[in-house]
Amino acid sequence: MTGAEGEKIAADFLSKQGYRILERNFRTALGEIDLIAQDGKTLVFVEVKARSGSRFGAPQLAVDLRKQTKMNRIALLYLTQKKLGTCECRFDVIGIVKGANEAATVEHFKNAFDGLETGTGC
Repeated sequence: MTGAEGEKIAADFLSKQGYRILERNFRTALGEIDLIAQDGKTLVFVEVKARSGSRFGAPQLAVDLRKQTKMNRIALLYLTQKKLGTCECRFDVIGIVKGANEAATVEHFKNAFDGLETGTGC
């Protein structure tokens, strides 16, 4: 499964849950955030990890402390660039495993790690 395929599955999944996708593959010199969405009043920075099969373990386990720190920095840059000031934000992780039958299993971990302390009022 490609990263782009996983990100499309994740974006479709979130949209069906009522999220509004604001950005896909937000890139900076620091790196990239796969999806940025809005869940009610909350801005959600989403990391998508996808695998073909579970041979290497759950994909979401690949979001280690180094990746979390990088996402936090990129999220702060996003907030600055978009002049959002203070807003309620969280970091979610979506793990996708595509089985032998080509069906994808999606696991959504809301507020997967501590991050921004930005207040409220997005």
